[in-house]
Amino acid sequence: MAVFVVRRIGHGLIVVAAATIVVFLLTRAFTDPVDFIVPLEATDEERAAREAALGFDRPLIVQFGDYVTDLAQGDFGESLWQPGRSTIDIVGQTLPKTLQLVAAGMGLAVVTAIPLGIQAARRPGGLVDRLLVTLSLAGLSMPQFFVGLVLIIVFAVRLDWLPVGGYGASEVILPAVALALPAIGRLTMVVRSAMIDELNSQYIKAARAKGMPTRRLVTRHALRNAGVQIVTLTGWEITRALAGFTVVVETVFAWPGLGFFALEAIQRRDLFLLSTIVLVAAIVVVAINVVIDIVYKVIDPRIKLS
Repeated sequence: MAVFVVRRIGHGLIVVAAATIVVFLLTRAFTDPVDFIVPLEATDEERAAREAALGFDRPLIVQFGDYVTDLAQGDFGESLWQPGRSTIDIVGQTLPKTLQLVAAGMGLAVVTAIPLGIQAARRPGGLVDRLLVTLSLAGLSMPQFFVGLVLIIVFAVRLDWLPVGGYGASEVILPAVALALPAIGRLTMVVRSAMIDELNSQYIKAARAKGMPTRRLVTRHALRNAGVQIVTLTGWEITRALAGFTVVVETVFAWPGLGFFALEAIQRRDLFLLSTIVLVAAIVVVAINVVIDIVYKVIDPRIKLS
């Protein structure tokens, strides 16, 4: 296990290194950061002086070496949108809020989808199964911004049950539901498919013939063996959310998380802040994937990690 974890961390570092190179190229080679710093009426001399002050007049390879050195020292640069403020400070304040939203949304998705998928799998083709499949497909078909607007209109405007916008325990409910609904649809279908296969397997039939209670069959045997597929999709949903799908939800609900500030960085042309967000998001995604691989082994010790 320890060797596997070290190997996976090594692979993750390669991914992070690749993300570092991409971020550097996007902010240096393919764009001129000075265009976003100096005013439009700046003279050529003023632009040249600004480039020299920031070190952008040096060869690209030298700039990359300085960039990596600064990253190793924890210096991610200053925000163009908020001068004098480090980009890593902004990310450090917004990332926990995004993680809180993702945890709430994905937690809701898992605790909802597993019992729904099990219920649908117990009687395939029945009324409950057809209803759940229809609802799952409907949840998958609705864009998250539309779901968010409907939730705002119903629960915040019409019923006045929940607040919309801001940050807090009650404010997280609606964006978490909006983030969770598509995931519930996908997870329900995966749980249903995996449980149907397990409930029709020979070992389940033999245990049922010996008189083992249905609840124990489902929870202690079938669900455990279907757990790898469930964990795989759950990890994919978490990665998908952190890789950018929280942007829509955070923007609709004005949730001050990483996605919201990423959109602000794009609108305000703050390439340095955006590059830090991308780099930190890549590190978080790599860490989550390592954790998911370890969970595989915990769920099913027969899995060989290589």
